[in-house]
Amino acid sequence: MKNVDTILTIDDEIQIRRLLEITLSACGYKIVTAFTGKEGLLLAASHQPSLIILDLGLPDMDGMNVLKKLREWFHKPVIILSVRNSEEDIIYALDNGANDYLTKPFRTGELLARIRASLRLSHVKNGISVFQVADLSVDMTNHIAKKKDEILNLTPTEFVLLSLFIKNQGCVLTHQYILKEIRGYGYAEQTQYLRVFVAQLRKKIEDNPAKPALLITESGIGYRFGI
Repeated sequence: MKNVDTILTIDDEIQIRRLLEITLSACGYKIVTAFTGKEGLLLAASHQPSLIILDLGLPDMDGMNVLKKLREWFHKPVIILSVRNSEEDIIYALDNGANDYLTKPFRTGELLARIRASLRLSHVKNGISVFQVADLSVDMTNHIAKKKDEILNLTPTEFVLLSLFIKNQGCVLTHQYILKEIRGYGYAEQTQYLRVFVAQLRKKIEDNPAKPALLITESGIGYRFGI
């Protein structure tokens, strides 16, 4: 029997909670809802959801603080769903543990697609050494990347960058986060290096590097990998 994913929504807007409950239940998910940050933290601990949808404007505490407290122990996907749409808020949330960020009002189809992408990655992340995206495959164990079954000649930095992207398929990664992961904290603000690395990687993995289909730029924020 197929396991049913539980999704916890933490949002003080009753209309949003009701919409999410109806939409997600219709898609086969089990739904748990919370009105406040404190209640959300308690339900996250007691229900161990597969994914959390978190609003930032909660009545008892800021959603950013809820995110930070969750990330002390909760390692499954968290998607921010908020009216806050500033670049600073989006980057801050992604850098502090959010897997994705959508602004209200939102399209339910897009939210469902992002939920599926986050859950798919979460389910396969542990124990899988070969990842496949379109005609691109990456063998993490043997450090081999192939496109259309032809081995790609990647530099060590390019392979680390590609591995980071493909393991976080569908998630937005900020410039600072990527640079910290592939180069270290001293390079976190040197985005010019990242542009060069991404351009070189696109030449090797994209059918048309000028119009990338796999490695997508999120303007002013970072990059998203996936189709």
